[in-house]
Amino acid sequence: MLTLAKLFGKSPFAPLQTHMDKVASCIGELPALFEALMSQNMQAIQKTCETISKLEHEADLTKNDIRNHLPKSLFLPVDRGALLEILSLQDALADQAEKIAYHAAMRKLFFLPEMKSDFSLLCTKSIDAFILARKVIQELEELLESSFGGIEAQKVKAMVEQIAFCEYETNLVQNQLLKRFYQDADAMPHPAFHLCLTLIEEISNLACLSEKLGNRVRMLLELK
Repeated sequence: MLTLAKLFGKSPFAPLQTHMDKVASCIGELPALFEALMSQNMQAIQKTCETISKLEHEADLTKNDIRNHLPKSLFLPVDRGALLEILSLQDALADQAEKIAYHAAMRKLFFLPEMKSDFSLLCTKSIDAFILARKVIQELEELLESSFGGIEAQKVKAMVEQIAFCEYETNLVQNQLLKRFYQDADAMPHPAFHLCLTLIEEISNLACLSEKLGNRVRMLLELK
């Protein structure tokens, strides 16, 4: 991965975007995981879990390579600490995907029919928030070329607002699902009930982390 070191000579954001591509590979496996979870296909869940774990490890290797080659004394157009914070948030998203996968693989879960629609919507909304956050990271080169101002800055700010709204919608779905979940709690064994609660929270955290990433990029605009 020595090519990452060369990328810093062109832009401090190119390595971040390379890492984000690795993170997106992890999260890109989640729809298959959720589908297998809903159909109680433990074999498919385990296989997808192993795939996500492998991809998360690759993202970690890229993250470490970036940290090792990030200039400490050379001029950078943005603060070194800000780059590391963005990298850390991206890493947290890959970690979150792996955490969700590990929980999904712990035991077979039973979802009552009336819960499936809300659960599916929660999964979709949380991934939508990530997709928006990734688009913000993909705009960093254009932000650099525009000196973090003008139309491009306004575009990114609008995108960050979209992430925030998506996170808000995710929270609404989460609360709706939890309400229904607690109403039907007596129909579920305690271990399954606890694991489902954990999964709901971990899936929702994808949207929360995506919003944090978007807000951190927006801080770059406010400081310029």
